[in-house]
Amino acid sequence: MGEVRIAGPHDLQALMGLALTSCEENGFVNPNSDKLANEIWPALHLDHGVVGIIGGLNSPAEGGVLLRIGSMWYSDQMVVEEKAIFIHPDFRDAKGERAKKLFQFSKSVADSLNIPLMIGVLSNDRTKAKVRMYEREFGKASGAYFLYGAKTGISHEATE
Repeated sequence: MGEVRIAGPHDLQALMGLALTSCEENGFVNPNSDKLANEIWPALHLDHGVVGIIGGLNSPAEGGVLLRIGSMWYSDQMVVEEKAIFIHPDFRDAKGERAKKLFQFSKSVADSLNIPLMIGVLSNDRTKAKVRMYEREFGKASGAYFLYGAKTGISHEATE
């Protein structure tokens, strides 16, 4: 199992594959590849963000985290916002070691910038287990998401 490394522009293709797979599994609206690339591309150049990736280059991308740095809509204070964190289904294990490595990478980015990290779970699949895994790493949750008129993991069905 590889370590998390900072992704660069050469990782775009692998990350787009992860992003689209993530949208199929967790999305609740149809993904737009251009919008995905527009979020990922600047972070690959360390422009208001960073991407941590496990694998890639000469091996399959096992997982990644897209972190963007900006302010909340109601404040001028900067935060690290996790836009997506995803482990490809072929590389998931019961211990969640890859997820833990991506969590630690995310925390190290926030620590190095000395700004808060906002990270969470949006899923209908094994949500309670995922929340427990996050709580082990980050402490007690601060809120919850609710979807009305939608369910995660079904957005891709509309295009089939």
